[in-house]
Amino acid sequence: MEKITSQITELKKSDPFLDPGHVSDNAAVDTDAREQIGHETVQAQLKNLQHKLVNINDALERIKRGTYGICKSTHKLISQQRLELIPEASYCIEAEKRLRK
Repeated sequence: MEKITSQITELKKSDPFLDPGHVSDNAAVDTDAREQIGHETVQAQLKNLQHKLVNINDALERIKRGTYGICKSTHKLISQQRLELIPEASYCIEAEKRLRK
């Protein structure tokens, strides 16, 4: 979790819109476009990391309750391979596919 929190902090620092000179500069259109794209990229990455952090906290709660590794939807065991790849997984593959439709 500390690694993700650190990544969030660093990403926020790299947002071009947080540069104090951004508001007052009269940048060229192409610079504005680059800053906009940079900002949107940072925001998307932040959203993903924050979502992952929420999922990790949820997984820790499930560990405390003794329900870690059990699908929230089907109540079946989540495969060991899936948990090794995505330790914070809340759903088995079957349920995840249904949720993404």
